[in-house]
Amino acid sequence: MAESLNNSGTASGFSIDEGEVARFSALAAKWWDVKGEFAPLHRFNPTRVRFIRDTCLDHFGRDDLALKERSVSAKRNPRRAFEGLRLLDVGCGGGLLSEPMCRMGFTVTGLDASEKNIGTAKAHAEEGGLDIRYLNQTVEQLAASGEVLFDVVLTMEVIEHVVDPDAFLKTCASLVKPGGLLFVATLNRSLKAYALAIIGAEYVLNWVPKGTHDWSKFLSPSEIRQFLDGTPLLPDPAVGVEFNPLTQQWGLSDDTEVNYMMVARYPVTAAF
Repeated sequence: MAESLNNSGTASGFSIDEGEVARFSALAAKWWDVKGEFAPLHRFNPTRVRFIRDTCLDHFGRDDLALKERSVSAKRNPRRAFEGLRLLDVGCGGGLLSEPMCRMGFTVTGLDASEKNIGTAKAHAEEGGLDIRYLNQTVEQLAASGEVLFDVVLTMEVIEHVVDPDAFLKTCASLVKPGGLLFVATLNRSLKAYALAIIGAEYVLNWVPKGTHDWSKFLSPSEIRQFLDGTPLLPDPAVGVEFNPLTQQWGLSDDTEVNYMMVARYPVTAAF
């Protein structure tokens, strides 16, 4: 599978949709503007950060470790409960997830096909004194490089922007080490998602630029599970995420008809 950097300075590879990369590259400088085009993502971010944190604390048994560290030394930061674990943030954009994951103690690699996104992410991390490894590569390039496997792989709001979601997700799964976790967040291909995520968010509320999403690329939880067939990862049931207009906040929900997140676990005894 041949992959390279194209003339626009973006990584080109099997799963990359060049039009989507160009769209997000044009917005690269605005990732950290909480009132700009990515304002909805900033409001959404705390919910997905908590979901990742709580799932990882439970899965890796790090909650007790954090409490022990707190009792041993008040100078140690209990929030850095994930020391020694490697995390890959696929489609990291400007680093909105990579940075809080780094602060929690993960050794973070952020991956994005847009050179401009990576530039923004690097600059912001340096301003905050965060040691994050950012790479302008596709996930296929990283997998082909012989990269050491990761304890956690994040694919959050990315899979609906690639040309071959099946191959993309299988490649992401191949980078999870035994005993590790794969997180997937995306939008369901339902009429409710079309009404809220496209008509509502793009054309009525103007939360995101028009054309940000293509409803035909939305994926159901059953399709995500199907893509993971043939891998050793075992998916949990999907968890819905919904917006409360009264509180103006996002939260977890039983409703997976619009936004949802899924976790797939790699049993230690399984073989890829």
